[in-house]
Amino acid sequence: MATKDEKNLQKVLNKIAKMQEPERSVMQRMHEVITTAAPHLKARIWYGMPGYALSASSAVLVFFRKDDLMTLGISEKAELKPAGGKDGLLIPAAWYFEALDEVTEKRVAEIVRAVVPVSESI
Repeated sequence: MATKDEKNLQKVLNKIAKMQEPERSVMQRMHEVITTAAPHLKARIWYGMPGYALSASSAVLVFFRKDDLMTLGISEKAELKPAGGKDGLLIPAAWYFEALDEVTEKRVAEIVRAVVPVSESI
């Protein structure tokens, strides 16, 4: 019998599979980038779209969605820090994207690793 984590992952994969191209391919790649950057995060559907948390019962830390634009976001439950510099106390928490390239994938991986609590990272 499948575990809760396995069932949740399948729901995420099914959600992505139902998307239209070209978004489906981009979102599939985003899922791969997130799960490679933090393989210990557990995927689940969050507000109707893919989200990733430390466990099936803990708060989602990172998510992506498709509305008018595709969005990568971090939730208020993640380790949020002000950007500093010219952004002062603003906290970056969402990024729009239309496609993924090597530079963007690298930045997404950095963002994902940054929101995972240090004591929980592998």
